[in-house]
Amino acid sequence: MKDIISKKQVNGLKGVITIPPDKSISHRSLIFGALCEGKIKISNFSFAQDCRATLEIVKALGCGVVFSDERLLILTSPKTLCAPSKTLDCGNSGTSMRLLAGLLSGYNFKSILTGDKSLSKRPMKRVIEPLSLMGAKIKSNDFKAPLEITGGKLNPIEYFSPISSAQVKSCILLAGVNTIGETTVCEKTLSRNHSERMFEYLGANIQTGHSENGFYTKIQKSKLIPKDIEIAGDISSAAFFMVMAAIVPNSEIIIKNVGINLTRTGILDVFDKMNVTYEILDKKTVSNEEVADIKVLYSPDLKGCDISGDIIPRLIDELPVIAVLAAAADGQTVVKNAQDLRNKESDRISSLACGLKKIGIDIVETDDGFIINGDKNNFLGNVELDTYFDHRLAMSFFVAGLLCKNEILIKDFNWVNTSFPEFLKLFTKISA
Repeated sequence: MKDIISKKQVNGLKGVITIPPDKSISHRSLIFGALCEGKIKISNFSFAQDCRATLEIVKALGCGVVFSDERLLILTSPKTLCAPSKTLDCGNSGTSMRLLAGLLSGYNFKSILTGDKSLSKRPMKRVIEPLSLMGAKIKSNDFKAPLEITGGKLNPIEYFSPISSAQVKSCILLAGVNTIGETTVCEKTLSRNHSERMFEYLGANIQTGHSENGFYTKIQKSKLIPKDIEIAGDISSAAFFMVMAAIVPNSEIIIKNVGINLTRTGILDVFDKMNVTYEILDKKTVSNEEVADIKVLYSPDLKGCDISGDIIPRLIDELPVIAVLAAAADGQTVVKNAQDLRNKESDRISSLACGLKKIGIDIVETDDGFIINGDKNNFLGNVELDTYFDHRLAMSFFVAGLLCKNEILIKDFNWVNTSFPEFLKLFTKISA
């Protein structure tokens, strides 16, 4: 594994960059595309390791994949998916495992979903439970991977999810689209809605709305229409460069073609609270998703804020780098209701607090979040940091290093390849 050094950025970061395609939408383009009998073109596809895992799995299920160029692939789906002849390896990708569990539950064959050491520790009861209620037979290792799924004819259900999770919701919808009758998923807080948008785009019989119990999505058995899909840039990847620009003096960065789906832009609401200077430019709609350029400038008057409640699902993946932003702000930032961070690639609350404390940041871990007392003078450095097999922590610690008085060594930085293999290349471009 590769170790790298992050050190104080003396000069401002400047330039125009294009960040990698959205991972969430890339996964869905393959999985939903596998349900479209026929051929679709997927442009600006993410070849991050997580998405490669999904790609290999849809191939194992009988889909044909041809690469036209670096970012364009052509997916051809059979009339019905085939029983896989091997175990389906999801690697480090929780999205792959949870969404594919829903897809596979509707097919009359047996399949096994497995993953790496990290993924095998993550909770799967959240999808096993509703799929079992629908009639799927799933064996697991104490509700963890590997998952042995025996699918078949399913029953529609009305399910109130105990957590607001796009993965849980999407899993149930993918099972529901192959189930006669109406399947309903309810959640207290609206989670990412890429699945609903893509189902709508591909012609599914789907309905969304809001009631006194929260947000609901209803889907009926549908035949999806093959349509070409263009994928927006990933705002979760853009977040690292957005925070860099905000905290490094004399910086000005424009990030092109970023997805600004309302269920993903919680970080922009936090920017408003914390006095970050930014602009949204050239808004448009691409494959039923909103896209824009985001311009961020150095923001010297950052202030702390409270982050909790309904906003959490809209920025759950960005919270590690938001913590770095909070550490550079004046005043206290309190994050609550983010307990699901403990179920990511690492226990992100504990791992984040441990790493930032080593740097010198005043951070206190709580059961469902953390408290940071911001002060730029606390960025001391002169430490070695573990990444805990977690790509987002690796990049967040790198961003923190740009303000440190002494350099920091980040171990096993290769984990960034899970989502953002171009990270260092793009940083070199804007720091030259």
